[in-house]
Amino acid sequence: MLRRASAPLLRSTLRRFPAATIVGPRQCGKTTLAREIGGEYFDLEQESDRVRLDLEWTRLIAGRTRVILDEAQTYPAVFPRLRAAIDADRSRNGRFILLGSVSPALMHSVSESLAGRMAVIELTPFLWTELTARPMRSRLWLMGGFPDGGVRRPASFPQWANSYLRLITERDLPALGIPCKPQVTQKLLRMMAALNGQQWNASELGRSMGVNYQTVTRYVDFIEGAFLLRRLPAFHVNLSKRLVKAPKIHWCDTGLLHATLGIDSDDALRHHPAVGASWESFVVEQALGTLAALGVPHSAFHFRTGDGYKLDLVIESGRERWAIDIKLTSDPSPHDLARLEKCASMVSATRAILVSQVATDAGDKRRLSCGIERFLGEIASLARLRDGSRRRANG
Repeated sequence: MLRRASAPLLRSTLRRFPAATIVGPRQCGKTTLAREIGGEYFDLEQESDRVRLDLEWTRLIAGRTRVILDEAQTYPAVFPRLRAAIDADRSRNGRFILLGSVSPALMHSVSESLAGRMAVIELTPFLWTELTARPMRSRLWLMGGFPDGGVRRPASFPQWANSYLRLITERDLPALGIPCKPQVTQKLLRMMAALNGQQWNASELGRSMGVNYQTVTRYVDFIEGAFLLRRLPAFHVNLSKRLVKAPKIHWCDTGLLHATLGIDSDDALRHHPAVGASWESFVVEQALGTLAALGVPHSAFHFRTGDGYKLDLVIESGRERWAIDIKLTSDPSPHDLARLEKCASMVSATRAILVSQVATDAGDKRRLSCGIERFLGEIASLARLRDGSRRRANG
């Protein structure tokens, strides 16, 4: 069984809080992770489990067994009861694990009822660092990291991806309240796939769909809340240059991106016009997923000036600010490195990293050119830097 990088974070969270909420896209492995930790399981999408939970609630909250509530957002009535149970004995931690397939921003019941009583952990599909088998790593960019998707079952990936996207557009998003028909959502996803890696322009997208920018923004809020997309905000700094202020669109899982674009093979991917943007999204999401799995507090941005200087990713964590450029090449040029250094100086970065498909890493602690494996190792080092700072502060 593949080990999830966030398992230690979940265990430590349960030692410190009465409840932990694991959020992430449907079928990314939340249930498996929670059951590995242990507890009495209820799937709140199932009416029979809701009835069982209601009948056994008094026994459950009086006992010592942890309770796992899957798809908790589908049963809002449980949240006030959770709050009452936690408040009745605030000294007991690790009592509940809640699982949800939507972001906390859409789980209003959680934020209102359980504020200060729980911690939220975001789980992604499988990360590069969680896969030890080379064949799985080689499929990860093309087919994404969902456990039931192509990373483990490549032959069934096209059918799985299409079924997954239908489930999201025809059932999950309407249940959350997205105010449009599934056909409109499917069209919007195709358009967002074509815009992957580009700046978010709600007015332009709204005109293409025949709606205003407020409406299309609301649609995309729901899609982002279901962990299909990320709008990476722009980094702002005081410069004489004009800065791009619009967020940048990234698909959270490149397998679903490729399925939406009709890309079904490595050869098709390499020859597709979207290949560069896809590689960028893959690297961005692997980096941010790694930070989330390790529980590293951070902020993430992109940076672009009006005259074309850019950073695909700016990560801030503690005193660190990393400037990252992502290239789909196995032979980055001195010009690439020079532009990266210039951009890094614009944002006062503590470190500059050029991520590509290069075979040999080069550089030092301040400047580095490397492949994705080394890069993700450096990203993980932010957790060690944080832990070292904590020890010094407590010492």
